[in-house]
Amino acid sequence: MSEEFMKVGDLKTYSRRVNVKVKILSKTEAREVTSRKSGSTFRVADALVGDETGCVLLNLWEDDIEKFDEGDVISIKNGYVNIFGGSMRLNIGRYGQAGKIEEDMPEINAENNLSEKLFPSQRRQGNY
Repeated sequence: MSEEFMKVGDLKTYSRRVNVKVKILSKTEAREVTSRKSGSTFRVADALVGDETGCVLLNLWEDDIEKFDEGDVISIKNGYVNIFGGSMRLNIGRYGQAGKIEEDMPEINAENNLSEKLFPSQRRQGNY
């Protein structure tokens, strides 16, 4: 797996194997959601994260909600991007890793918010 890091401004819809270093600008309170597949309940929060090229919403699930706070700089390895509710979202996912890093990131481009751009929802379907 590549250790090469990309910039937030270069993220595309449905990008895979995403490695980024970002700063957490804000984080919402956790809310409960129910899985359509299993009926299980999970906690999720949204964090606005970014670098000098742009920012995007990051989905934080369960333990990751408490692991990271506003102002933390984190490294995400093997993440992915999807569209939820018409907006681009960055995800750590079950195969990804995220952790705090000691890196200074003073300038964040909050003007280029990729999650504010609306995208048509694309459901992956088989050929009918």
